[in-house]
Amino acid sequence: MAYPLEKQKGRFIAVFWVIFNLGAVIGALVPLAQNLHSTAPEVNDGTYYAFIALMLFGFLLACCACNPHFVVRKDGSRVILMKQPTWKSEFIGLFETLRSDWYIVFLFPFFLASNWFYTYHFQDVNFAYYNTRTRALNSVLYWSMQMVGALIFGTFLDMGRLSRRTRAKVGLAALFTLTMAIWGGGYAFQKTYTRAMTEAEDYQKKDFQDSGYIGPMFLYMFYGFYDAAFQTTAYWIIGSLSNNGRKLANFAGFYKGIQSAGGSISPSIDAEKVAFMTEFAANWGLLAGSILIAAPVVWMKVTNHTELEKDLVFTDETREEVVATDPTATDAKH
Repeated sequence: MAYPLEKQKGRFIAVFWVIFNLGAVIGALVPLAQNLHSTAPEVNDGTYYAFIALMLFGFLLACCACNPHFVVRKDGSRVILMKQPTWKSEFIGLFETLRSDWYIVFLFPFFLASNWFYTYHFQDVNFAYYNTRTRALNSVLYWSMQMVGALIFGTFLDMGRLSRRTRAKVGLAALFTLTMAIWGGGYAFQKTYTRAMTEAEDYQKKDFQDSGYIGPMFLYMFYGFYDAAFQTTAYWIIGSLSNNGRKLANFAGFYKGIQSAGGSISPSIDAEKVAFMTEFAANWGLLAGSILIAAPVVWMKVTNHTELEKDLVFTDETREEVVATDPTATDAKH
């Protein structure tokens, strides 16, 4: 959100989300390949060995990350950061951000909803309804569609023919439309089974070779597409509010912190054996409601361009240190 030019933020977020979910696709392919011909209810030990090896590789690869102070954009501008941040200055920055950008609280329900539905998708649909190999196949399709959704929404949100304000409004409206369409299809599917049915001892979990699999399969794929659309839009909206790396880090901290809170509350509710339809309704209502609550921020706070003077507040950088050396490389409309 802080590194790219304003007209590139959607693509940067999309590339991040594609790489992020490529890991999930690989993670789903491993148990699919190892359990494709297995009817056992659990994955085998080799699945965990593969995950450990991948995590170790990722840990080592992270050591190659570039120092953000060395990042220079195409127009010669630099990322706005604190030169000498401390624990104290960063904690103070959180409160400064809440005071100066108080409107961010209207995005908190949006943040809360962004991971709330994972428990429903993974536990109440994929795990409850399907056997092991079919769950693995569904996961491959789910995370693959995340990559597609991120590319589509990221590309649209950078579309140069429309102003940034227009793209923000249309993007949020498109997300609300998807919420009603995809989760409306989910409602029709959820009516076909209950928690009591799937937890019965004689329940035979569905396999991808069973008749009637294709329709729910596409629904699960669109659930993945929707997740990417929601997350990409969230990151892009946050990124459109500032180019200040410190402020965006605080925004991202609020986003991931509240998102994780939602991701922890949801499974605790599921552990109480709440009816699947009740959990579905809570998810659908929270998603739709959070978009409506976020709309005033998009309508009133997203501008066509963020002024540099506004971004230099609460930093120790000067204009001369971060200003573009090649103004022709930027487009203020974006």
